[in-house]
Amino acid sequence: MSNEINKKKIAILGSTGSIGTQALEIAREQSDKIEIEVLTANSNADLLIKQAIEFKPNHVVIADESKYLYVKDALGQKDIKVFAGSKAIADLMEITSADIILTAMVGYSGLLPTIKAIENKKKIALANKETLVVAGELITELCIENKVSLIPVDSEHSAIFQCLVGEDLNTLDKIILTASGGPFRGKKREDLLAITKKEALKHPNWNMGAKITIDSATLMNKGLEVIEAKWLFGVENNQIEVVVHPQSIIHSMVEFNDGSIKAQMGLPDMKLPIHYAFFYPERTKSSFKRMSFKEINNLTFEEPDLETFRNLALAYEAMKIGGNKACILNAANEIAVAAFLEDKIKFLQIAEINEACMNKVFFIQKPSLDDYINTDSEARRFAKTLIQ
Repeated sequence: MSNEINKKKIAILGSTGSIGTQALEIAREQSDKIEIEVLTANSNADLLIKQAIEFKPNHVVIADESKYLYVKDALGQKDIKVFAGSKAIADLMEITSADIILTAMVGYSGLLPTIKAIENKKKIALANKETLVVAGELITELCIENKVSLIPVDSEHSAIFQCLVGEDLNTLDKIILTASGGPFRGKKREDLLAITKKEALKHPNWNMGAKITIDSATLMNKGLEVIEAKWLFGVENNQIEVVVHPQSIIHSMVEFNDGSIKAQMGLPDMKLPIHYAFFYPERTKSSFKRMSFKEINNLTFEEPDLETFRNLALAYEAMKIGGNKACILNAANEIAVAAFLEDKIKFLQIAEINEACMNKVFFIQKPSLDDYINTDSEARRFAKTLIQ
């Protein structure tokens, strides 16, 4: 009985995606320590049903309302409450008994559920970087107001978080985010004119969903991480540096005022930061493959190419300007990446559409939540007009 009481109760928002499925692998391995309370998915009803039958959560949400009856009928004999629609995911944050909310939804869709979870004083394991990119100032204020912890799940931010545990933040000089460089590292713009979707989806180190894989290929993912780091760690713009590290063994570093640098290392496996976030501040034994220095004999570093990979430069610009600029950039990028994956635009047009939207969509210096919502809608609308 006491073991059941001590279990971590976890809600996984986006359980059928790459992060969500890996989180459930951990829940399966640590079944004596983890209980799944909530599972949500966008449209992958079949996998959601399979997960629900195995993990027996109290609540399940399918965002695609057209698949509600299909999911409800499949789970009809189970003691599981089934809901539909994106609003239901946010509303569920008010009633769930989950201790930890893993926000692994793709893109902007994770913003409102995260806000609701924070308002209901739930600990957040944040895998949805767009939440802080779009509304970092608002989220930060809400976390302080509600005394809520944000534990980052991105491998880079988890690395920084781990390096800073026990340190005086006033002694922090610089955050160094590492980037693999993606599949096109070392190439110039002329080399990328005819890049195909198949080529862009071949990440050299990480196994991720399609959207984040394309973002990694354009270095937008690293740009979003730069903005996220600003809000997660309360640093100034000039304290965030990106370095290309093709081997993806050092996940990120921090430099202190005495010149000392701490790095967090490990194999490129997203289960490591997910596992850490679930059990923080404790470390719990896992069965993950261990890194061997006998097999790793070459760690290299280089500067990112901001001219070829324009998206990273745009992210730095959005962070510097502030206001709703990052919200504009994120919304435009989601539309542009979706268009590229549908073969409607070319690879280099992703950054061109992002830059055009940043220049044209209305700027607000001190946006409210409604302003963020309206900005997101307007940026998406304008981005679509640029896609033929």
